[in-house]
Amino acid sequence: MNKRIYLLTGAAGLLGSNVSRQLIDRGEKVRTLVLNGDPAKKYIPAEAEIVMGDILDRESLDRFFSVEEGSEIIVIHSASVVTLNPNPSKKVHAVNVDGTRNILDMCLKYKVKKLVYISSTGAIPEKPGSQPIKEVTEFDPGAVVGYYSVTKAEATQLVLDAVKKHPELDASIVHPSGICGPNDYAFGPVSSFLIQYAKGEMKAGIEGTFNSVDVRDLADGVIVCCEKGRRGECYIMGNSLVSMKDMFQIVNQAAGLHYKPAILPVPLAKVLAKVMAVISRISGKPAMLTDFAIYNLARNNNFNYDKAVKELGYKVRPFEVTISDEIKWLKAEGKI
Repeated sequence: MNKRIYLLTGAAGLLGSNVSRQLIDRGEKVRTLVLNGDPAKKYIPAEAEIVMGDILDRESLDRFFSVEEGSEIIVIHSASVVTLNPNPSKKVHAVNVDGTRNILDMCLKYKVKKLVYISSTGAIPEKPGSQPIKEVTEFDPGAVVGYYSVTKAEATQLVLDAVKKHPELDASIVHPSGICGPNDYAFGPVSSFLIQYAKGEMKAGIEGTFNSVDVRDLADGVIVCCEKGRRGECYIMGNSLVSMKDMFQIVNQAAGLHYKPAILPVPLAKVLAKVMAVISRISGKPAMLTDFAIYNLARNNNFNYDKAVKELGYKVRPFEVTISDEIKWLKAEGKI
């Protein structure tokens, strides 16, 4: 029987570290690619092999992909630059698009058994109103909002094109919604929200919705996709919608708080964002509220993940449990 090894990019991130931990707990061999000087390297499980390198450096990718002869290679490509800045960036494009192209080339060169590419729900065009957003078969960078989403759409299409062109390439795509949960050492959007709220610094929220999946459930879904994901197929992995009002109630209950912030209608929030943009230009400090942040809350976040449930057995725990666990972790870290 062939030896099996998982090659994981983005292993120092929230999703990557959870995927590597779950794989190791299942007795799998894991090799990770980590940037030189990445301070998050310490969050990678000690049992995982680490190769220092860069998805933009083909020489280091050759080292990463060079495994023991006869090994069965499964690649999970999670590395990306996530940005809330809606404007074009050469670095974001290089990592998210050119890096994915390099990974595809290496998968073909080293005849991997399976590739699972971690895309984003942002790569899928928004539907009007609250219509369910489902998987699509083609991706148009011009049909999505925000430069991160643009690059993920472009990279996702690269993967699908490679599958069509190369019959020997077996690749599936996972589209996570927002990601949350404990051990978020980068303190992403949900963790930052919880910290600000728990400190009593959030005087108001914006009318809108959250759709965030527990990273532990997402990691499990990604691993199952390696085994059961169909060739050339995409799978949304999200959660149920949570309104801003419900989010406040969930956090209050989980943290033992009694705050009642106001909820601003979107038009008023947009006016405030314009004022803050002017203040930001004068002061040189980042604006506390931006048009793009408002868009992400006000947009249709109703992502349908029935396909992942049906084909992969994807499961999500109650959002209240995730938030409770994340708050406990933030307290243990001294953040709240």
